Amino acid sequence: MNGVKREHSGWLMDVYLHPDGRLVAWLLDDKGQNHLLAWDFPLTFYLEGPSAYLRQVWRTLTDKTITKTRTTRPDVYGHPHNLLAITALSPGRAQALYRRLSLTFPHLAAFDADLPLGVQVMARAGLPLLGRCHFYSDGERLLNIESQSSPWDLEPPLPALRILRLYPDRDPTLEPPHILHLEYATYHYCLPLQPLRPFLINLQAIWQRCDADVILSDYGDTWFFPFLQHVAPALKLNRDPTLRVQFRRERSFYAYGQVLYRAQQAHLCGRWHIDRHNAVLFNEIGLEGVLELARVTGLGVQDAARKSPGAGITALQMQTALREGILIPVAKGRAETPRTLSHLIARDRGGLIYRPLIGVHTRVAEIDFTSMYPAIMVNANLSPETLGCPDAPPGLIPRTLQPLLQKRLTLKRWLQSLHPLDSRAPVLRARQTALKWLLVVCFGYLGYKNARFGQVELHELVTARSRELLLQAKTLAEELGFTVLHLYVDSLFVHHPALSTSEEITPLLEIIERETGIPVTLEGIYRWIVFPPARQHPRRPVSNRYFGVFTDGRIKARGIVLRHHSTPPLVARLQNELLQLLAQGEHPSLQLSAAWELVAQQMKRLQRRAVDVADLRVAVKLRQLPTDYLRPGPAAQAAWQLQARGTSPRPGMRLHFWFTRQGIRVTPPAADEIDYARYAWLVRRAAAELLDPLTSLPPDPQLRLPMLTRGSSTIKVSA
Repeated sequence: MNGVKREHSGWLMDVYLHPDGRLVAWLLDDKGQNHLLAWDFPLTFYLEGPSAYLRQVWRTLTDKTITKTRTTRPDVYGHPHNLLAITALSPGRAQALYRRLSLTFPHLAAFDADLPLGVQVMARAGLPLLGRCHFYSDGERLLNIESQSSPWDLEPPLPALRILRLYPDRDPTLEPPHILHLEYATYHYCLPLQPLRPFLINLQAIWQRCDADVILSDYGDTWFFPFLQHVAPALKLNRDPTLRVQFRRERSFYAYGQVLYRAQQAHLCGRWHIDRHNAVLFNEIGLEGVLELARVTGLGVQDAARKSPGAGITALQMQTALREGILIPVAKGRAETPRTLSHLIARDRGGLIYRPLIGVHTRVAEIDFTSMYPAIMVNANLSPETLGCPDAPPGLIPRTLQPLLQKRLTLKRWLQSLHPLDSRAPVLRARQTALKWLLVVCFGYLGYKNARFGQVELHELVTARSRELLLQAKTLAEELGFTVLHLYVDSLFVHHPALSTSEEITPLLEIIERETGIPVTLEGIYRWIVFPPARQHPRRPVSNRYFGVFTDGRIKARGIVLRHHSTPPLVARLQNELLQLLAQGEHPSLQLSAAWELVAQQMKRLQRRAVDVADLRVAVKLRQLPTDYLRPGPAAQAAWQLQARGTSPRPGMRLHFWFTRQGIRVTPPAADEIDYARYAWLVRRAAAELLDPLTSLPPDPQLRLPMLTRGSSTIKVSA
């Protein structure tokens, strides 16, 4: 009953803003009951500028609910700032006030004004998202809450989540779906989209019956929720009945030297929605990894799934600054320090890459520095305020990374101690991979021009130190009698004729870790590994392309066609089958004839047209607007066709198409329209990438690959 103080134990699942400006907390108690409670959570932001302008701001703020004070706070460098502190009673009111003041007084600097809600909750209330808590409520308001867990817990307890999976019967970007599939527990529903009224009635009934905490969808952001918004805007999909689905616009942006695209997003309140096709790392880390990201960063689950790991590492740095009273600028104001050309030549050189020895190698161990760059940043105390101060106390960046680095290392070692079939292994692997991505991008954000606490000089110092450490590890390996075949940024491949078990490599691991101060792990011992040459230059090695099989049967491949997002499923599957076949022998050349026979069988299937059209779909990323292309390549042609069908392709989008005898087509073609010779060429190239480096001799002369007709000419796909 409302008005009666009640005590609960459970989890803080999420926080969100109500349109009236209130902060709402979604909590789930131990009995499985959901609570959506208003939370009195005042927020403060700061303005800095000439005293005359700050007095003008003071006079402008006449609302009695707004608190104004003059104060002094330090920035990350320890420099004090004379500020006007403005406190509003709710986060929504604070955000609206900041937006209004930033437009009226654009010349004033602002601090702590644009931070994610979850980050502020974790920092100011000491309460992690998805953390165990003890709370009191009166049925409508959250009266008090106490944390009972830490984001750094190795085995955080989680409630039993109710998960609803939904997906259409076909790709909505190619043709309109006819059926919506819904899976919940052991139930599987198939709802025809027409007629519309029965579909909506059945959908609403299933939605209410399941009352899911998590909606995992295919094309939920781009098709399902926009479709429902159009045909049934009054449909209740949130647990909070006063709110509708919140849409965030699509956008294209540049990051790490490439153009990226984020489709529009559909966010729910009181439950989570994750579109598996619009989530950055979901295919790699799954739901468990997304929950781990939200737990340590303070980003809500729906944001953590869709934003890049860079947003997560920024949120972690913000938490550290908020807890310690360090000002967080809205816009970075520190410029790069001028340096000489000789200084740049010596420092700005990136990571060390050693050209591998071309060929097939046996008895090879791969040794990885565990989170090398973050470990360097922690060990060398690299942070903006410690630059040039060797005896400075630990800086903000090392203080942020230390617990993250320790947790990931502990999870990784725990995972290595488990049997591969242990039921805990997939969850631990997903969690430690999620943390790995946070640690991977923390180095890049040191040199990112808009990073709140970044500085490019630190970026250069990290790579300089990494080169020294890798060369030091190379020297140590050679002193112990190993031959170094390859070095790549934070890993080295070493060979020894007597190497067969992990115990024989342990002395090298111990001495590298002791001498460098960076943890190292044995990725594995290869039964054999292949470093192939460049396609156009047979004598030139390729540093980021290799494949091999470990002694325990695991296959590892980097840089080959199988790993390319543009590869058709048929070609990727063939390369995977070839790797599985080659992995059966002690040396890959032992399976060479069988491998070419497998290629011949695939060619014959293409010749008979006995392949699924869906397995021939090619993907390519659109790098610019269709009108900006000077040459009509496959990406431009696909974009133009989509434009003609009423779709507006944006830079960064991944477009799908087929090769037909008439050219590129974005809709599934008929079997007799496919350019099978083009796909045969792709198959032959993928097979050659694996098989040609294994021998300088041609395959069995009795093996004849078929000839495929392309237009009026005949193309022989030779072995």
